Amino acid sequence: MSTAAKPEIKIFPDLEAMSHAAARVFEDLANARASEGKKFCAALSGGSTPARLYELLASPNRTIPWDHVQLFQVDERCVPPDHPESNFKMIREALLQHISLPGSNFHRMEAENADRDAASRAYAQEITEVLHPEAGERPRMDLIFLGMGADGHTASLFPGSPALSEQEVWVRPNYSERLKSFRLTLTYPVLNAAAQVIFLVAGADKAETLRKILSSPQGSPEFPAQGVQPANGQLNWYLDQGAARLLAL
Repeated sequence: MSTAAKPEIKIFPDLEAMSHAAARVFEDLANARASEGKKFCAALSGGSTPARLYELLASPNRTIPWDHVQLFQVDERCVPPDHPESNFKMIREALLQHISLPGSNFHRMEAENADRDAASRAYAQEITEVLHPEAGERPRMDLIFLGMGADGHTASLFPGSPALSEQEVWVRPNYSERLKSFRLTLTYPVLNAAAQVIFLVAGADKAETLRKILSSPQGSPEFPAQGVQPANGQLNWYLDQGAARLLAL
């Protein structure tokens, strides 16, 4: 089994600088894949932190070959797509309605489906149809953007939740006891098969949890975010000054 690479940590003055750096990575990778005649597959998180990144990706100054880009969701709340808490709604308003991405190139989690297991299976099938993993292999995204909560959750993998132990299924419903609600989420098998994962973490309220995560040895996860360790990929932590304030680097 491959050993996860040591994560790379980058600290930025603020969310704006961090978002610009992340946008450059997306743009460069998308263009590199397009120059090879290949599609660029990325998964986007919800929440407040990545919204500025998505606005920057939508800038007309970007040279992103959107016809070569396939976008997926990392997770979704079990609400309709026009609900104020919908991750899709945020991504649509910050990014999708401003770019020339073909409609079929964005893959929405239909988390409003009352049959959450069926919605999860359908999304896993959609991933299969786009990424075409070999039989028995896991799908390899080119880039996944993740966030982290003050409790150490990432995607919709919450402390103590059932999906943390998932080793086979790529997409599944997961229940947050703290939030008293279900979400759909990509699982560790997909996150850890990615070519590159970038955590975007902003805010002083996350500093203590981040200090514990980055100072703990691999293989002793206390927080869900620690379970993200791409086996044959790159792991980056992009942090603003507030989130990084307790790190001894």
